[in-house]
Amino acid sequence: MQCKIKDISINYEIKGAGKPIIIIHGYSVDHRLMTGCMEPVFNSKDKYKRIYIDLPGMGKSDSAEWITNSDIMLDVVIEFIEKIIPNENFLLVGESYGGYLSRGVIYKMGDRVDGVLLICPVIIADHKKRKVPEHVVLLKDNKVLDKLTPENAKGFNSMSVVQSEEIYDRYKNEIIPGVKMADNKFLNKIQENSYEFSFDVDKVNKTFDKPALIILGKQDSCVGYKDAWGILENYPRGTFAVLDRAGHNLQIEQEKVFNSLTNEWLKRVVEL
Repeated sequence: MQCKIKDISINYEIKGAGKPIIIIHGYSVDHRLMTGCMEPVFNSKDKYKRIYIDLPGMGKSDSAEWITNSDIMLDVVIEFIEKIIPNENFLLVGESYGGYLSRGVIYKMGDRVDGVLLICPVIIADHKKRKVPEHVVLLKDNKVLDKLTPENAKGFNSMSVVQSEEIYDRYKNEIIPGVKMADNKFLNKIQENSYEFSFDVDKVNKTFDKPALIILGKQDSCVGYKDAWGILENYPRGTFAVLDRAGHNLQIEQEKVFNSLTNEWLKRVVEL
């Protein structure tokens, strides 16, 4: 499906019907990362309308010269929400950069958000200022690596903390296709110009008092986990979980724990 915003088309996919959930992926991937981790949670559930967006320059969404920073990227996301579910309250799920944008959505229109799930969220935009561990592979699978091209093996090794054939298959199907489609020239310009919001997204006037879940990987060498502790006071109803044996793709490496925590978050949302 396509949503027109100014002169660009934003690609999105809707699954199910009911309570809207806006689901935002990270940088350089696309909505397939999010359908891969969220749809198994909803296999036995109804009454939820999952709305998966491809951010500008990612997946099948257009890029544009006028999108030069994260402030404008956030504006596009908010305009998308206003067009797709005008005047409706919704749940919000964001992964990595999508977790950064999700906090921007709460900052700008938090009264309409009834719950938020942040998966390995970007806390500090500047990579050099993040507290992150060195990359480590805790469980190596040479049988899987031997089947791959040197390029694919190098990419998988650089991202994975736990390796198996099943984990690689999900990495191949949910992450690699989006990475290959990304408009890297456009995305690099945003990172060079202003990947960071012009405002402090975590300096809020009031706390977010709806159910929240913040999940991080103990071995996440991309965004880390230590910086996220500083935002917890903004979420009085927040569960904060740091998972061992999990890197930046924790939803794949710790699938059962991820699904369990997400189901518990949804139960808290229903209680409202």
